[in-house]
Amino acid sequence: MISFEEFKKTELKVGKILSAEKVEGSEKLLKLAVDFGEEAPRQVVSGIAKSYEPEVLVGKEFVFVTNLEPRNIMGLESQAMILATIKKGRTKEEIILMKSVKKVKPGSVLG
Repeated sequence: MISFEEFKKTELKVGKILSAEKVEGSEKLLKLAVDFGEEAPRQVVSGIAKSYEPEVLVGKEFVFVTNLEPRNIMGLESQAMILATIKKGRTKEEIILMKSVKKVKPGSVLG
């Protein structure tokens, strides 16, 4: 358990995916370029490739944790984390990404 004060430190923002591609040598990873309304897009590496084809994600907005320390994944720096849940089926698991019901500006903070 974490305190409410600790939780308030978590920065959740809406990001618009500008590009997406499979990471060479991995069946699970996608490399995303994400617009958070900052000077330059951020690179995000995420294990969602078994549930989403890269081209389906481009132009869509999802919720990300944006104040995590960057992490190196298969030699690529990931500068945020996309929020997702796992739906367990009888034969496989499906990753469901969190998104806004209404369109908002990239970089909008969830509060």
